[in-house]
Amino acid sequence: MSQDTLKRAAAQAALDYCLAKIGDDAVIGIGTGSTVNHFIDLLAPHRGRIAATVASSEASTARLRALQIPVWDLNSVAEVTVYVDGADEINPALEMIKGGGGALTREKIVAAVAREFVCIADAAKRVDHLGRFPLPVEVIPMARSHVGRQLRALGANPEWRQGVVTDNGNYIIDAHDFYPIAPARVLEERLNNIAGVVANGLFALRPADVLLLARPGGVETIRAR
Repeated sequence: MSQDTLKRAAAQAALDYCLAKIGDDAVIGIGTGSTVNHFIDLLAPHRGRIAATVASSEASTARLRALQIPVWDLNSVAEVTVYVDGADEINPALEMIKGGGGALTREKIVAAVAREFVCIADAAKRVDHLGRFPLPVEVIPMARSHVGRQLRALGANPEWRQGVVTDNGNYIIDAHDFYPIAPARVLEERLNNIAGVVANGLFALRPADVLLLARPGGVETIRAR
């Protein structure tokens, strides 16, 4: 079974999960990435069953609107009913590394507003310890070198993702060699305190509530302990 087939299976499970729980006034948070793209495509025929969506990136916004799914600005929403997004890595505590696509800051904001955070992923994203995947850090452009030095002082090997500018107009530094990250909450807070850091790709202070993990034998539902 291909990885793309697994991603679509996870997305279908998320759609079924959402439709079983939401009402007509629901606002669904939409993440970013290839697995979420499957979810958006599957959501289109059911657009009439939700009030609107809130997207974590310009790319997802464009895809939603192309399918005539309404998108609202987050500032007009008091609460997101459920937020659906993928992960680059996710551990047994449902803590994640996200941001491979560069949308980590907006993803964190939508997750913070969401009543429930549902992560959809294929089995390759499930890990025992976070950190094999480089940890993305969004930085103010003028602080790029300073943040790189601070990351190096913490034991990471920072690499500027050249040519990439986030939807917020910032840069991404990928921090290699943090593996194994434990405890993730401590590192997330430490990185947040570096001057010039907008957000980092650790989702430990606000982990997922539910993981829909697609394996060749089916989709497993895993809840936070």
